[in-house]
Amino acid sequence: MRHVMMTGGAMLSLLSAAAPAQVAAPSRAVAPPAALPATQALFQAYVRSGKMPGIVAAIGVAGQPTMFVQAGRTGIVPDAPAVGPDTLWRVYSMTKPITAMAAMILIEEGKLKLDQPLSDIYPAYKQMRVLTNPQASLDSRPATRPITIRELMTHTAGLGYSFTAKGPLLKEYERLGLMPYAANAQVEAKVRPTRPTTLQQFAERAATAPLIAEPGTRWSYSMGLDVLAAVVEKVSGMPFERFVQTRLFAPLKMTSSYWQVPASAANRLVTNYTFLGDTMVPVDPAATSVFRQPPSFPYGGAGLVMSARDYDRFLQMLQNGGEVDGVRVMKPETVRVAMSNLLPEGVTFGGVGGTTGGASGEAAMGFGAGGSVTLADTPGGPGKGTYGWGGAAGTIAYVDPTRHVRGVVMVNYFPADRYPLRRDLAVALYQDLGRTAK
Repeated sequence: MRHVMMTGGAMLSLLSAAAPAQVAAPSRAVAPPAALPATQALFQAYVRSGKMPGIVAAIGVAGQPTMFVQAGRTGIVPDAPAVGPDTLWRVYSMTKPITAMAAMILIEEGKLKLDQPLSDIYPAYKQMRVLTNPQASLDSRPATRPITIRELMTHTAGLGYSFTAKGPLLKEYERLGLMPYAANAQVEAKVRPTRPTTLQQFAERAATAPLIAEPGTRWSYSMGLDVLAAVVEKVSGMPFERFVQTRLFAPLKMTSSYWQVPASAANRLVTNYTFLGDTMVPVDPAATSVFRQPPSFPYGGAGLVMSARDYDRFLQMLQNGGEVDGVRVMKPETVRVAMSNLLPEGVTFGGVGGTTGGASGEAAMGFGAGGSVTLADTPGGPGKGTYGWGGAAGTIAYVDPTRHVRGVVMVNYFPADRYPLRRDLAVALYQDLGRTAK
C-alpha cells in the first residue's frame, strides 16, 4: 500500500485567502446551509458522483462559531450512517502536530529543551552512523553532529521513514520492525510480529538503524515524531497517550480522539477506501478496522482517529494562543515558537511533490513543530505564519494567524490526491464568502 503524505500547500494557499466574513454556523439540515451553500453543493456533488462516500469540513474564524459542512455517509453500504462533525476519521500524519505540541508543553515547563541532544535522554543515540550510499548498501560512517529535539520535530534528524525508504534501508527497517503505522488488519498481522511493543523499545531500536543524512543538514520526512513521542513519555514519566489525554484532549474537551476506537464509538468510524480504476474498494472496513484493535504502541507520527470537531478544537487552541473557552494548555509564547520556522540554520523545506498528495511552490515555506509554516504573505494565498499538515488518507488542517482563519477537512481514501478537492473547495468557498483572490 502506498502511504501518501500531504503538506497541504495547495489547500493552505487557496483556503487561507478565503477567510469568512461574519457568518452564522450552518444548520445540519439536508438542504445547503445559508452560510456556505456552494461548499455544501460541492460536497454533495462529490458524494453523488461516487468520488467519495462522505466528507466533513470545519472552517473557523477567530471569535466566531465553527462552521461545519458535511455530505454523504461513513461508507458506500446502504445503511451506513450519515457523516457529521463527530464522525471518526483516520488522520494519520495529522497526529504529528499533536505530538509536537505535547513536547512543546514539556519545553515550556523546562523539562526539555529545544536544542537538547537526544542522547541526553537515550544514550544509544550518542554514536549514530550515516549511510554513505543509501541506494546500494548499509555502509556507513560515524555522524559528526548530535540529533536534537528540534531536529526530531522538523524532520531534520537524519532519520528515515518506512514510507519513503527504499532498498537496503527499507529492508533494515522491516527487519527491525520500525513500521509505526496501521493500514488494515491484514497488513497489521504481517507487521506486528517484528514491531517493538512499546514506545521505549521503538526509540531504542531506532537508534540502531543508520541515518540517511547528517543530523541538522537536510529535511527528510521521517519517524522523528514517533521518537519524539517516546521522549515525551520518558521525560514526563507517564505513558505518552496519557500525557496527551491529560494535557491536551481532556482540557480542550476533545472527546472523540482515539488511539483505539472503543466499541461505544465504532458506529461513528468511516471505512477507508482505495481505488481500482474508478471503483472504490474498502481497504480498512469500519467493522473490522485495525483502529479498533489496540496498537503495538501509540504511534506519535500516524496513530490517531479523530472527529472534525475535535481537530477543530486543537486548531482553535493554536489560533487562540494556547487556550479555548478560557482553559489554557500552552502559553502564547510557546505557541508562537511552535508555529514558527524551527529549521536548523541552512536547511530549507521545499514542500512535498503532488504525486505524494502534497504540493510545492505555492508559497515559501519553513517548518515548525510537526507542521509546515509559510514564511511570507502570499497574494491570494496563505498569510505569513500559516501552520498546518495533512494525512495519508486525504485529511488536511491549517491555522492562518494572519488572516485569522483555520480549517480542517476530513475524507478517508488512498491516494490523498485522487481528486482536485482542494482546488474545488477553494472555488466554492470564494463563491460563498464573496471573496476573490488578490
